Amino acid sequence: MSTLSALAAAALLAACATVAADTPAQAREGVLVGPNGMTLYTFDRDPANGGKSVCNGPCATNWPPLMAPAGAAARGDWSVVTRDDGSRQWAYKGKPLYFWVKDAKPGDRSGDGVNKVWQLARP
Repeated sequence: MSTLSALAAAALLAACATVAADTPAQAREGVLVGPNGMTLYTFDRDPANGGKSVCNGPCATNWPPLMAPAGAAARGDWSVVTRDDGSRQWAYKGKPLYFWVKDAKPGDRSGDGVNKVWQLARP
């Protein structure tokens, strides 16, 4: 590989790493997954584009939110909602995102369809 090709490849890899690090979740096998590789879900009872999560208390124990850091800001399809306790949560296309406590490893999708109100988060 020429020096120019090696530099171009390195620049491309750096750009991809920057993009990946700049989003709170990634698409993998048709669904969104969190930084830990675990599947993310949406809750049908959350108001569409309502900027709010209605999954609190025991609900949030079973469906932990994809938390957003204090300095997180909306960008593209990503937004941040403020939870009832004042913490912040990532939302994708207006829908807050959650993990499912019963998923044991990356790739598990056992929360899809629970109580007919939990859905896989799709890009």
